[in-house]
Amino acid sequence: MAGALRLKFHLKEVDLPAKKSAAGKGNLEALARAERYEFFAQVMRDRQLEKVATAHTLDDQAETVLLRFLRGAGARGLSGIAPRVELHANETKGGDKIAVIRPLLEISKTEIVEYLNQSGVCYRTDRTNFDATYLRNWVRLELLPKIRERSDNRLAQRLSQQSDILRAEDALLDDVARERLASMRDGKDVRRDLLLREPLALQRRLLRLWIAELRADFRAIDYAHMAEVLRLSKNGPPQFRCPIGNGWELVCEYQRLTLLRGRKKPAPRHYSYSLRVGETLHIPEARLQILSEASAHRKMLMPGSLTEAAFDAALLTAPLEVRNFRAGDRLQPLGMRGHKKVNEIFIDAKAPARLRDVVPLLTMAGEILWIPGYARSSIAKVTARTTSLICFKTVPERV
Repeated sequence: MAGALRLKFHLKEVDLPAKKSAAGKGNLEALARAERYEFFAQVMRDRQLEKVATAHTLDDQAETVLLRFLRGAGARGLSGIAPRVELHANETKGGDKIAVIRPLLEISKTEIVEYLNQSGVCYRTDRTNFDATYLRNWVRLELLPKIRERSDNRLAQRLSQQSDILRAEDALLDDVARERLASMRDGKDVRRDLLLREPLALQRRLLRLWIAELRADFRAIDYAHMAEVLRLSKNGPPQFRCPIGNGWELVCEYQRLTLLRGRKKPAPRHYSYSLRVGETLHIPEARLQILSEASAHRKMLMPGSLTEAAFDAALLTAPLEVRNFRAGDRLQPLGMRGHKKVNEIFIDAKAPARLRDVVPLLTMAGEILWIPGYARSSIAKVTARTTSLICFKTVPERV
C-alpha cells in the first residue's frame, strides 16, 4: 500500500523475548512500546520529521480510561490518551523527545474497518489482540461488551468525553501548581514547610510536577510512594530518605527536599591531615581549602563568620591536625564553661546529615579548636594580652 501511495516505508524487526531475557525484567507489552517509540525517534531524526502520527482510536481511549480506573489512577491517568503529546523516546532512560499526534482518536474502530472495506484497502489483524490473558484484551473482549449490555453503544464516546473534561481540568490545576511551585523552590530543591502549607490535593500535584522535572520516568512512582513522602514530610523526623522507585530517593534535610539517585550510603571515611601554618591545606573530602597565616598584629579579632577563626599564637603549642568527625567528639564552645557534643552542634545548626561526616575539624593534641562554619572553642582565645595571632579561613575547593 505504501508503494501504491508512493510513500516511504520503514520496517524494524525486534526479538522481544531475547530483549526481555537480557534485561531480566519487564513485560513484553512495555518492551514493545519502548522499542516502537525509539524506532519512531530514529526515523524522525533520519527523515527530519517534526511529528509522528499513531493510529489510536476511540476504542483505545475507552479501554485506556477503564484500565487506569481499575489501577487506581487519579485525574491525570483518567484523562486518557492525549490527542497530542511530547514523549521521551525511552521513558525509562530519557533520550529524544518526540511530538506524537493521534488523528484517529475520535473515530471508532468499527468506522475505520468499514471505511477500509468500502475502499478495498487490505489490512492486517494482530492475532494477539484476541488473547484475553492480556489485561487490555480482557477489557476489550469481555468487560466492555458486558458494560455495553447494561448501557448502550455510546459507552466509548462517554468515556472519551470524560477524559476530555479531566484533561482540561488537569491542565488548569497544573498551571496553578506550577505558579505555587515557583514560590517554594530553593534552587532545584523544594521547601518542606511551604509545601505543607498547601491543601493535600495540591501537595500531591506539586510533588508530581517537581519530581517529573528531574527524572524522565514517572510511572514507577505510585500512590504508596507519594503517600509515604507526604507522611514523612508532615510527621517524620527533621531528616529522612524515602525511596520513590527506579533507584531514586527523596531526601529531606530539615526544611529542604532534594531528589537524588538512590545509592547505598557508604561507611564514612576517616581522614586526617597535618596542618602547617602559612601553607594551604586541601581537603578533597570536604571540597574545601584551609588558608592560614601568622600575624604579629592584632587583627581579625572578630572574624566575619564562623568560616574564619583567629587564635592566640602563643597558646597553640602542639602540632595542628585537621580531621573529620568521630563518634563522641566534644568541644568547649567559646563563651561556655562546659563541653558540648559536636553532633549536638550539628543538630542545632541543622547541618545536613550527609555533610557531617566530611566537615573538617581543626584540632590540637586531641582537643577540637574550630569547626568551620559551625563553632570555635574557647581554647587559645584572643584576649587583651594577645600579641600575635594565627588566623584561619576556609574557601571552596576549585573544581
